[in-house]
Amino acid sequence: MGPQTVFRRCAAGRANGHATGRATVFTAARGCAVLRRMDRTNGLAHEPPAAYPTVPHRPPHVPAEEAESRARAFHDVMARRRTVRDFSARPLPDGVLEWAVRTAATAPSGANVQPWRFVVLTDPERRARLREAAEAEEREFYGRRASDEWLDALAPLGTDWRKPFLETAPAVIVVFEVHKGPETPRPYYTKESVGIAVGLLLASLHQAGLATLTHTPSPMRFLNEVCDRPPEERAAYVIPVGYPADGARVPDIRRKDLEQVMVRL
Repeated sequence: MGPQTVFRRCAAGRANGHATGRATVFTAARGCAVLRRMDRTNGLAHEPPAAYPTVPHRPPHVPAEEAESRARAFHDVMARRRTVRDFSARPLPDGVLEWAVRTAATAPSGANVQPWRFVVLTDPERRARLREAAEAEEREFYGRRASDEWLDALAPLGTDWRKPFLETAPAVIVVFEVHKGPETPRPYYTKESVGIAVGLLLASLHQAGLATLTHTPSPMRFLNEVCDRPPEERAAYVIPVGYPADGARVPDIRRKDLEQVMVRL
């Protein structure tokens, strides 16, 4: 007896006056589910790529009695992380940026496409170009594009269109989302994947004793030219990295209590 079709879904469309689309056919054979996609234009079956081979999972061993203390110790370190706008010219230790980016690239991503690119700017001339272009956009943002509500929210933080940290920080990491292009696959959940990676990047840099700032000029299209990136890459974050300047100050703010951010059901 042949395989039994248990479900069929068709996505129909039109192109050049002819009906087109793909039918997804789920079949059950020899006790396992098999997914086939039938191309309506030629009736040929398209088999999905083979599954990845598997390897044993080797998580770090943490005794149960140490789990809470380790989680709390990590919290205590991360609770001291602050956004810094005043950077020292002190050089960064060799290798720290590379290891931080390696850590960021361990983030989970939709379909394991890993849709990120980390462009590290350390050349002073390149960072000067970045600042000039970013401040041009920010003057427009603060002068015309931003709503009064948004400007009121920013006012207590003391920010404006001036971005000297793009030059004073010894390094700036520009994070790009990598979208479908001639040599890159279609990504899935791109913003979510890149956002998780950036969180790991910030944590890694903080663990190394460095300060950061997440800057998101709007719009960011100019960053492709500054960073020599192709159009399928879209800038998402600009992150100055360095040691805080002597006497650097930050706003006296507090984070929300656990009861305000966590719901247990």
